[in-house]
Amino acid sequence: MNILIVDAQGGGVGKQLVTAVKATMPEAKIIAIGANSVATSQMLKAGADEAATGENPVVVASRKADVIMGPIGIVIADSMNGEITPKMATAIGQSDARKILIPLNTCNNIVAGVEDKNLKVLISDAVKCLQTSC
Repeated sequence: MNILIVDAQGGGVGKQLVTAVKATMPEAKIIAIGANSVATSQMLKAGADEAATGENPVVVASRKADVIMGPIGIVIADSMNGEITPKMATAIGQSDARKILIPLNTCNNIVAGVEDKNLKVLISDAVKCLQTSC
């Protein structure tokens, strides 16, 4: 299974996703793409199999992924303080891959009706979704 994990800013969510997925599904191939080099570096240190930085890698990897994971902002143009470009959000949104998004209520993007959980619980929920049909 090819899993694309996309993150921006400090890469903290992506790092935790890589760690959790590797712990439960070590056979999965994880491609980590950061909107910036710090996010990419954090995910690579966490054990991603491959990594890249920037817009075009997100576009290309979105075509090849079976599953795309990351904070909900990765499908919202100009989110995450502008690090997610419209092209990135479109590529992820239009991908045939299954998307498992972490519902973080930040940067003026609020997901109504979602229970407020800490990041550790949200990461655990995302990995459970990866293992099941959710």
